[in-house]
Amino acid sequence: MSTWAENAGDRPEAAGRRPDDAGGRPDDAGGWSEHVSAALLGTDRRRPPPGETPARDPDAARRLLDQAAVLAVRRRAGAVPRREGVEAVAVAPDEELPVVPRAAARRLARILAGEQVKVLPEWLDAAARGGRRVPARLLPDLLEKGRGDRMLRPAIARAAGHRGVWLALRNTDWAYLIGSGDDPGGGDEVWETGTRQQRVAFLTRLRGSDPAGARETLGTVWAREPAPDRAAFLGTFARGLSMDDEAFLEGALEDRGKDVRQLASDLLARLPDSAYGLRMASRARACLRAETRTVRERRQRWVVVEPPETHDEDLARDGVPFHPSGSFAPGGAGGGPVGTRAAWLREILARTPLSTWTDLFALPPMEVVCLPITDAAGDAGRAARDVHIGWARAALRQRDPAWARALLKGGVVVDEPDALADLLTVLPDGEREGAAAGLIRWVAGGPELPRVLERVPGPWTGELADSVVATLSTAADRQTHRHEHTLTLLCRLADQRLSPAFAPRLQELAGRHLTADPGGVAGAVLTELTETLRFRAEMLKELHP
Repeated sequence: MSTWAENAGDRPEAAGRRPDDAGGRPDDAGGWSEHVSAALLGTDRRRPPPGETPARDPDAARRLLDQAAVLAVRRRAGAVPRREGVEAVAVAPDEELPVVPRAAARRLARILAGEQVKVLPEWLDAAARGGRRVPARLLPDLLEKGRGDRMLRPAIARAAGHRGVWLALRNTDWAYLIGSGDDPGGGDEVWETGTRQQRVAFLTRLRGSDPAGARETLGTVWAREPAPDRAAFLGTFARGLSMDDEAFLEGALEDRGKDVRQLASDLLARLPDSAYGLRMASRARACLRAETRTVRERRQRWVVVEPPETHDEDLARDGVPFHPSGSFAPGGAGGGPVGTRAAWLREILARTPLSTWTDLFALPPMEVVCLPITDAAGDAGRAARDVHIGWARAALRQRDPAWARALLKGGVVVDEPDALADLLTVLPDGEREGAAAGLIRWVAGGPELPRVLERVPGPWTGELADSVVATLSTAADRQTHRHEHTLTLLCRLADQRLSPAFAPRLQELAGRHLTADPGGVAGAVLTELTETLRFRAEMLKELHP
């Protein structure tokens, strides 16, 4: 309720009028006097005659404020709004997509209010996949969520519809939605007048439909753009990348900006047939050679490793820094995870076309991966680790399913589960689930398992889900602090990725642990997981009735 002081600007005195000046309305003067008289009743502060006790009205102050509020509302209701200087707001564009069903909208409101908020990304993605959008009345709360959580923004952009962008154009706090995804929030003029984010979105969209046109558009302004903008614009080449981009990217290797040069080299490494690929293959063949050895009266093909001795400007130009990430002092001294020469080797292999090795050894990827590896000093373990990690990075960068399949099935980098987990994304959809289940068995419930499963997108179903549930059961049965921590992390991942169809099995498992240990961690986290899975099951049913 507004107080008298807050509404002082509405009083007649504030406008230069007497209290009984009704602005031409004959009933206003009487109304004013009537309200003031009623409000002041019992508030007279004149000194009473001697010996007489003054009358006190305990409700006088409350009545005064109530009457003032009524009067303020009355005067405001009769005010005529000013029209000078008022800017008309553009009408929101028509929506093309239907809104989600009412039940789904009600659940979204509950999620935005804080109930099971962790499933919000899945709700948004499921709505977008079904060709539905968020109801207009919930957009402000949803956009506010995106303001504080950057990870939500792509999902919000897909489900917010045209009204979401319309609102973002009128509130700078929600401006992140403008230019998100493939929608730059405008026409071709955004390339000339838009923000960096909008221009990146414009180029991204153009790369999807006309890569050559996008390259030409960028080329006309390339020299006068600042380095951070050049790097952001060059990043759009990841979409629709082809050999047609080679000349532009080779030129970017000479750029003044370090980030621009690095990005150009990373993109060229994804083009195995490029001149860049030939340069890296030449360096890699100088580091790895085939050698036939007799072991136990049996001739075998070996891979002999000799890491590069020096680092030069040409190697740096092609994206191999002098101090690669994870390296330490030259020569391998210093106690870090990998020596500088070994780090150079890994980077070179990661940027070398994988066909280099099938040609060199005249073998398919699975057999190349299984070849014994050693270095000049006879350290087979370290040499094999460096080579296999380099190959795994190359398979990921070149999106080569044959090499990814060979590295996963061979288990040759089992002590690098993160690298193996990344390779799952390279496999065809039909193979990914079985390979992920096998990877879980390789890791065998170790502490690195949560890091591996973080890289496995949902939904987890079939063989993979069976392996996850079995792992949860094993971790729950082991009464150690380490296993309780692992169980908690796995349950947080399964909250959003495990198929809701597995809720009954987990409910049974949770009940068993609650009975055995009512106050234990296992029963509590498994019960919470079960509740989340049931919530998700109802949510998905509402979105796709």
